[in-house]
This record gives sequence, C-alpha cells and structure tokens, in this order.
Amino acid sequence: MTTLLTIIHVSACVTLILIVLLQAGKGANMGAAFGGSSQTVFGSSGAGTFLGKMTAAVAIIFMLTSITLTYTASRKTSGLMDKASTPVTRQTSPAAPMPATPATVPGAANTPAAPAAK
Repeated sequence: MTTLLTIIHVSACVTLILIVLLQAGKGANMGAAFGGSSQTVFGSSGAGTFLGKMTAAVAIIFMLTSITLTYTASRKTSGLMDKASTPVTRQTSPAAPMPATPATVPGAANTPAAPAAK
C-alpha cells in the first residue's frame, strides 16, 4: 500500500512541476514564440481555466498523498524501540562440563607440604 502511494505521490510531483512550467506568466507572450498571433498558446481563454483546474486537481492529489504517507509513517512502529520494550527470551546453552579435579591419593593429607629445610 505504501509503495503504491509513493508511486502516485512521485508522479503527482512530476506532473505538478510540468503543469506549472507550462503556464504562462502574466504578460508573457509564449504564443509569439510559436508563430501564433494570439496572446496565449492554447487559445484566448480556454487554456487558462484548463491549466488552472488541472493544477488544482494535481495539487489536491499531491496534498492527500502527502498526508496519507505521513499518517502511515507515523503509525508504523519503530523496530528498535519495540524490541527494547519486549522481554527477550534467551535460550540457555547446556552447562559446560566442569574440569575434572585431580585424583587424590589415598592416605595423603590435603594439607600443603612443609617447606624444605635449608
């Protein structure tokens, strides 16, 4: 869903840029550049209203997709924060075997030997 909204949003951006660039500013004689005798490219009054309505429609689509994408991005949970709040269950590995103790000699005392005489 987000991918589709992003594609619509980008295409609305490009379309809006192109429509705005097509519109002639006040006092601009684009019609004369193409050899026409009228003051506008698309006719005397029809182009202004058509491009105006087209600009408004694409601008509304652009704003709606912007708001929708913002809403869906804010509703998504961030992975780092959610992982920190949930308890982590760790698997305990089996205990490593203890090293064998040296065998004690029967009859020998477990006391340290006396220091050697000089």
